[in-house]
Amino acid sequence: MKVFLGGTCADSNWRNYIIPKLECDYFNPVVDDWTPECQQIEEQEKVICDYHLYVITPKMKGVFSIAEAVNDSIKLPAAHCIFCVTKEDDDRDYTEAERKSFDATSNLIRNNGGAVFNNLDEVAAYLNIVYGLENGSKSKI
Repeated sequence: MKVFLGGTCADSNWRNYIIPKLECDYFNPVVDDWTPECQQIEEQEKVICDYHLYVITPKMKGVFSIAEAVNDSIKLPAAHCIFCVTKEDDDRDYTEAERKSFDATSNLIRNNGGAVFNNLDEVAAYLNIVYGLENGSKSKI
């Protein structure tokens, strides 16, 4: 089992937090110098990865990750698109308007069959349980 780690980049540390907690394989698309070749590798990895995780933090600069999450929640099998809106790696809180928008987006993704979580520990636990079930063993959690 392999998970694509999509979502907020922009000096966000959420990947550094979750990677050591994962029992499954993963693809981290973050690189120092984004090139067309990096984009091609990312697209290949999205095909290979069984689960696509999109974590949104207040450090988000653009909205493409949200578009990807909504798209994947429609196209991937049920619960293979995972969406998490958290402020875990930033001191800034979301505005009320942002929170309402993220809640509506989370509901849309959930209604499309995606899995929605509010923190990285819940995401890691979910992925580890799925990994354990797919491998016929109990997860460490």
